[in-house]
Amino acid sequence: MTDVTARIENEIKSEDVVVFMKGTPQFPMCGFSGQVAQILNYLGVPYKGVNVLEDMEIREGIKAYSNWPTIPQVYVKGEFVGGCDITREMFQSGELQQMLTEKGISVKTAAA
Repeated sequence: MTDVTARIENEIKSEDVVVFMKGTPQFPMCGFSGQVAQILNYLGVPYKGVNVLEDMEIREGIKAYSNWPTIPQVYVKGEFVGGCDITREMFQSGELQQMLTEKGISVKTAAA
């Protein structure tokens, strides 16, 4: 296991929900990261944002780790969920809220 892989795994295991994103939850630096942050904030789900713009090793390493070419990347309880499109589609269908609830993560708002 490489150093960057170990760092990524430590991040993923540090919180129930982790988002590798451009920017921070408070200041997303791209629209896709902003959409994921908006969805999770709307649901009241606590999550950790990992700013890939601050660390090129993490930025490239996370793509190899998940075998997923884009950022943001959402992880729930250590499991890769997907990027912005998948997260948005799951939210709109109610599947995201159901998955979070099944994994023991409280969701404060049902999808409209």
